[in-house]
Amino acid sequence: MPQSQLTRIVAVRHGETAWNVDTRIQGQLDIGLNDKGRWQAGRVAQALSGEGLDVVYASDLARAHDTALAIGAAAGLAVRTDRGLRERAFGRFEGQTWADIETHWPAESARWRARDVDFGPEGGETLRAFYARVVDTAERLASRHPGQVIALVAHGGVMDCLYRAAARVGLDAPRTWQLGNTAVNRLLYTPEGFTLVGWSDTSHLDGLQHDEFSDGARDSQPAAAGDKVGHAA
Repeated sequence: MPQSQLTRIVAVRHGETAWNVDTRIQGQLDIGLNDKGRWQAGRVAQALSGEGLDVVYASDLARAHDTALAIGAAAGLAVRTDRGLRERAFGRFEGQTWADIETHWPAESARWRARDVDFGPEGGETLRAFYARVVDTAERLASRHPGQVIALVAHGGVMDCLYRAAARVGLDAPRTWQLGNTAVNRLLYTPEGFTLVGWSDTSHLDGLQHDEFSDGARDSQPAAAGDKVGHAA
């Protein structure tokens, strides 16, 4: 297929939040980046500054939007928001830790963890409806930019949907891929659908860890053994 008909997608999950660290479900609650998350946003923005981005789209929730603002600033681009890139609505699960959910709603927790595609927490979206929303949104945005490179800055659940769409993995299949904060994920879009090019590139963070006590003279130090990236939504 001619390159002029391909849309290159750079999909990025937002930087870390305090609720990621606490394994607390954010869903569509508007939780901002923590200090480390802002540092991660700066690192991924620097990494993508030479990517040749033509447009940056983002969820309108602050943790994704602020990550996108850093990427857009480095690329000299404004950020366009789209509510279709929001995280899954988790209803009454929002604000709860994974342990809280298991304690208060064990039957619902079991359906959620089993990836029951027709389950949605009270007041929230089913997995099936969420997936349809994300894929429809990504297709709509990508189809506007044949021959161009676009960034989609969103959430862990959104990244998971994009991976499944591109890799042709079922919604109920266990997850075996990473969804790290500010990981760079690459896809192609044509009218035939999405193709996976590369996933979970965190080389911009490798060997570095934000120093919360830095006065600005330095912004990194060797990563501690066992340092991990949170995977809460």
